[in-house]
Amino acid sequence: MKAARLVAPQTFEFIDVPEPETEKGFAKIKVETVSVCGSDIHGSYHASLPEEAYPLAPGMPCHEIAGTVVESRMPEVKEGQRAIVLPTRGTGGLTEYITQEAMRVIPVPDYGPIDDWVMCQHSGTVLFSAKHWGNPAGKRIAVFGQGGIGLSFTMIAEAQGAEQVIGIDRLDYRLKKSLELGATHTVNSDTENLEEVLDEITGGKGVDVVVDASGDPTGFETCIKIVKRHGTFINFSLTGPIKERASFVHADWMRKACTIIPTQIAGTDQPTTEIRQMVALKDRGWVNPSRLKSHNLDFADVQKAYEMYANYTNDVIKVCMSMS
Repeated sequence: MKAARLVAPQTFEFIDVPEPETEKGFAKIKVETVSVCGSDIHGSYHASLPEEAYPLAPGMPCHEIAGTVVESRMPEVKEGQRAIVLPTRGTGGLTEYITQEAMRVIPVPDYGPIDDWVMCQHSGTVLFSAKHWGNPAGKRIAVFGQGGIGLSFTMIAEAQGAEQVIGIDRLDYRLKKSLELGATHTVNSDTENLEEVLDEITGGKGVDVVVDASGDPTGFETCIKIVKRHGTFINFSLTGPIKERASFVHADWMRKACTIIPTQIAGTDQPTTEIRQMVALKDRGWVNPSRLKSHNLDFADVQKAYEMYANYTNDVIKVCMSMS
């Protein structure tokens, strides 16, 4: 079968690899669509990995995957079922087939394009983090960064009834999308004084909850500056290499006395719970993560897809690749 892998920084190659065998307790899925995630970019595509780290394993980096079960050796998953697949660490989805155990196979309905449903993986990870802001009714929530993750926070906050949802980014096309997905206000952090504008938007009351979805080490300090006293700071961002440090002015944090909550669904023992919940919420029409999808390409265009996402070209939000 065909597979793609990263063989050097920002360089993909296609290779032929054996089709995986389906072991007991696993299912084989024919991959039909994959999507690029920001963590694929700063964690691998743009990362300065040691020379011996290359090439990456076939299929990497990619963890947003959906397709159809073609063989199942477990009762929980039926052949012919469409599903999102969450790969284990060290494996990826840039392949024609993938095998996985039941807990990491998330069934999706038979209706609608499969590339719409794969967006639930992305937004499901956000749902896990959003639960940490509790009941958002009456709260003012600011989301720093309006890429796919930040826009998912914006979409969920609006659907849950937050009083104000403030999208913050430095790219105007992302801010436009933020308004489409429910933001009540947007701020361009490159061209506007962020603290002054937030004070005006909130009538001097401040931001109850700030979310860092920027993927930038400087985002940590910015979020502490803009959250109100005794407010909540939810961190989603992964900023790249494990040794990279985020810093902030300790006195600012002490004065704000804010609660900082790091959130990462992949680090839990139930990494698919909220993804399954997001599938159910989309199924009943409560929220529609497929609105994040901005581009559809072919698997042959993997290099183009990652470059587009990494360089913010063509007004990209989320890009899917068809494995036809």
